[in-house]
Amino acid sequence: MPLRFEHRDVTDELEKYKSVLIVSCPVCPPLTMAMDNNKPFIEFFKHGLKTKVFEDYIKSIRESLEQRGVHTDVFVARTPSPMMCIWTKGQSERIRKRAKDFDAVLVLGCHSATQTVKRALRGTDCYVTQGMRELGVTNGTMKIRFPFTIEFEVEPTPKKLKIPKRNIPKAAKHAAKPDSS
Repeated sequence: MPLRFEHRDVTDELEKYKSVLIVSCPVCPPLTMAMDNNKPFIEFFKHGLKTKVFEDYIKSIRESLEQRGVHTDVFVARTPSPMMCIWTKGQSERIRKRAKDFDAVLVLGCHSATQTVKRALRGTDCYVTQGMRELGVTNGTMKIRFPFTIEFEVEPTPKKLKIPKRNIPKAAKHAAKPDSS
């Protein structure tokens, strides 16, 4: 059940920084972009384990920042933890070492991922901000197509959820009314 995201414009927030390291979760944000654009999540023999539409998104962020004279680079979380928001001590040390040459870090991931990066960079002068906003969770079916293309078919969101009425005992209803004496 991956998280679903939308882009968050942080242009003004990053305006005063001369260098920005983009840190991305390799699962939920690329999956969201693939679903939103009706593109494959992974086309292994074309792009390896990267999601083309998400890589293009990161490229557009970098180009936008670089047009303003900002130096950028991308940090990629490696295994053994494929999720951005659950890091090993080694990954935390790696980001700390890598971020020392940057003024700011833009996290493309959830609130938990952003907190993970903030914790890893505690005690440094590096500014950390979240570049995506969580919209909720999504559910669907993963489909593997030949030759090793992974797609995610989203389950439709119910138009109207039927929530059964709660049976509240009469005594509880009367107890909730203010005393008129």
